[in-house]
Amino acid sequence: MYDKFANQLNTLNEAGNLRHIRKDLSNSNLLDLSSNDYLGIASDESLMNEFLACKELNSYCMTSSASRLLSIKQNSYDELEKFLASTYKKEALLFNSGYHANTGIIPAICDKSTLVLCDKLVHASIINGIILSGSKFIRFKHNDMNHLQSLVEKYHNDYPTILVITESVFSMDGDICDLQHLVSIKRKYKNILLYIDEAHGFGVFGNQGLGVCEQENLINDIDIIIATLGKAAASVGAFAITNSLLKDFLINTARSFIFSTMLPPINCEWSLITIKKILSMNAERRHLISMSDIINSFIRSKGYDTDSHSQIIPIIIGDSRKTIASSQKLFELGYIALPIRIPTVPAGTERIRISLNAAIETSSIEHLIQDLDKIL
Repeated sequence: MYDKFANQLNTLNEAGNLRHIRKDLSNSNLLDLSSNDYLGIASDESLMNEFLACKELNSYCMTSSASRLLSIKQNSYDELEKFLASTYKKEALLFNSGYHANTGIIPAICDKSTLVLCDKLVHASIINGIILSGSKFIRFKHNDMNHLQSLVEKYHNDYPTILVITESVFSMDGDICDLQHLVSIKRKYKNILLYIDEAHGFGVFGNQGLGVCEQENLINDIDIIIATLGKAAASVGAFAITNSLLKDFLINTARSFIFSTMLPPINCEWSLITIKKILSMNAERRHLISMSDIINSFIRSKGYDTDSHSQIIPIIIGDSRKTIASSQKLFELGYIALPIRIPTVPAGTERIRISLNAAIETSSIEHLIQDLDKIL
């Protein structure tokens, strides 16, 4: 009975795609280029100490002990949602993770009368949410607004609702969606809903760090914005930004919201602290993009293709074993830069994914380029 599992593991191993949980490296002197702590908040001990000092030990609430609809503990959630709502000038609803948000919201708002058009490179959680919905879906070419436009023109009379889903910043390529073009398509048709995942844009882009939607002044044009708290916000969970009608609808229909024990209240209190800090971190945001520009310019000079304009920078090697070997060489030179392989990325696009954070100094980036020059 277990042979099929063993055979699959052997196949993965032979292809260089067998994964292992790594040992703890948090106390090493390696430069971490793999985490999603984009603003360096997770390593900000002074902020954590400040947070812990303002609470009495007996006030730590480590569990909600129930789903949101059943929990008697609501103050921490209400306070965080109200702050997000006042910041975005729309309604906010918390979820346990970005994965929970995408696999709960999409099946709630879609059915067999909905056509879903999603970017070819959207996150696996979005694809799983679409599959759960039972809706017909078509993946348009990555960041190709002309292809999306042609699909909308072809199908807009056949479906009462077309849900268009994409990411603001793509997690493996670091490129950015053309939201202006996307919104211009929406404005031509009355039956389009826009769903933007800002998992990697929140904290990094926009005057207050609210993401690419804020940077492009399009928050009010997007029906549902998803952002995670486990990346730039250095916490756990996720939230949806939407209108009051859809918020009420999701409270009553999103199964991942209804049937999951809610986040620990203490994490929501910490998220409120980190989000307030994010709003004023413009210097850190500028530093991130400055470092990205330096590395991207070097990578392009070495003949590698990259459309990154964000804190995420891929070095596409195109072979699993070579990618693992390059990652190991970087490790030996003092860096944690992990190999990304199928199924996370398509076969033939295996890569080293550099993920920057604002705590990295420019001098470290200069040393990184010198070391990359040795192995690329």
